[in-house]
Amino acid sequence: MTGKASIIGGGVIGGGWAARFLLNGWDVAVFDPDPEAERKIGEVIANARRSLPSLYDRHLPSEGSLTFHDTLEATVEGADWIQESVPERLDLKHKVYADLNRLAPEKAVIGSSTSGFKPSELNAQGGRAVVAHPFNPVYLLPLVELVGEASETARAAEVLRTIGMFPLTVRKEIDAHIADRFLEAVWREALWLVKDGVATTEEIDEAIRMGFGLRWAQMGLFETYRIAGGEAGMKHFMAQFGPCLTWPWTKLMDVPEFTDELVDLIAGQSDDQSGHRSIRELERLRDDNLVGMMRALKKSGSGAGGVITAHEASLPMPEAVELPVTVDRQIPQTWTDYNGHMNETHYLEAASAATDRFMELIGADADYIASGKSYFTAETHIRNLDELKAGERLIVRTQLLSGAGKKMHLFHFIEDGDGKLAATMETLQIHVDLNSRSTCEPEPDVAAKLADFTKAHEALPMPEGAGRFVGQKRG
Repeated sequence: MTGKASIIGGGVIGGGWAARFLLNGWDVAVFDPDPEAERKIGEVIANARRSLPSLYDRHLPSEGSLTFHDTLEATVEGADWIQESVPERLDLKHKVYADLNRLAPEKAVIGSSTSGFKPSELNAQGGRAVVAHPFNPVYLLPLVELVGEASETARAAEVLRTIGMFPLTVRKEIDAHIADRFLEAVWREALWLVKDGVATTEEIDEAIRMGFGLRWAQMGLFETYRIAGGEAGMKHFMAQFGPCLTWPWTKLMDVPEFTDELVDLIAGQSDDQSGHRSIRELERLRDDNLVGMMRALKKSGSGAGGVITAHEASLPMPEAVELPVTVDRQIPQTWTDYNGHMNETHYLEAASAATDRFMELIGADADYIASGKSYFTAETHIRNLDELKAGERLIVRTQLLSGAGKKMHLFHFIEDGDGKLAATMETLQIHVDLNSRSTCEPEPDVAAKLADFTKAHEALPMPEGAGRFVGQKRG
């Protein structure tokens, strides 16, 4: 599903929305009176192009068009989604919604990025906006809190899933929704710890990123505490730690006064902690780390990893003229090494993914493996012929050299987006019974599909380099 997304307000959040829609194939129109809006959004989109495709093992849709407009009317014309991300001033939002009531197409979902206002407040002077509260960076983090009328939030959720986001519908409207209420509590306590001289900004950040922050990313709060309760579970945890909630550990209900001294103290400590890096450098560091963590979560399907996997499954694999395309993705920053190009480890990773995809094509998929049969790698030979770099498109096409009996002999062509051959990998796979750990014939359905591929590929020439050994001269 693609369409037109209209972004009202092009700051960090609005720019993130623009990038999320744009990189998922939507046309994006932006309205922001800031004369620097185009530059600022361009920088956000550049970060998104560098990071979002790296989450996926398939290629994202071709980018839509990006346009900037001087009027709200031109921006929302023909829109399927309108996202308001203006500053958190209710009077300003009411002015925007008064105009949208006249100009917005009936088909359009109207979302607000507000982190605190309720739908009843947003629509107090008329309107049909729902809260669609994202988290920064919007182009990477999947969560969107939805609050509002049920039919509108349902429509919004359907769209958000198609662009790889996780819509969480809040059961009741409440100030600050769900997540920001937690963040507010942590923020208040952190301010007190700094004000009272207990910890610096860096020490507080270390306590989060070295400890519970890592746990929360994969399991959240309650599942983490369930494990802490041991075999007795959550009841035991609550019985053991519940009484401490009455102890005077925190100052969560009090807010320290924002004096000049406190602001200067926190700002100074923050400068000492991170002032040696620019904001863009910090953003890229954050994005690279998020990509690495979320790709790790993909392997178990936990947290955000499960959202990425589900979205990836909806992305089509391109049709091939002769050979099946078994990998089509962007090369992430994490695949490059100190030489500034894709490291040999990841050529093997890409080719291994291509083998897995070919196995799926012949029916040796996850269900087949769960039934007790699979293929083991017996031998592999990689040739590196040219460089590939971060951000480039990587495509693998696979030729079946032979597929009779227990053996499956594959040849992977690893190319860039323009078809330049960068590497090849030849691999011999042996069919195995996972229970006895011994070789065996594949099941009839798999053998039949292998025979079909054999017939389709037998007229193709033997690839240059097939059967080579290490050190053999070319030609």
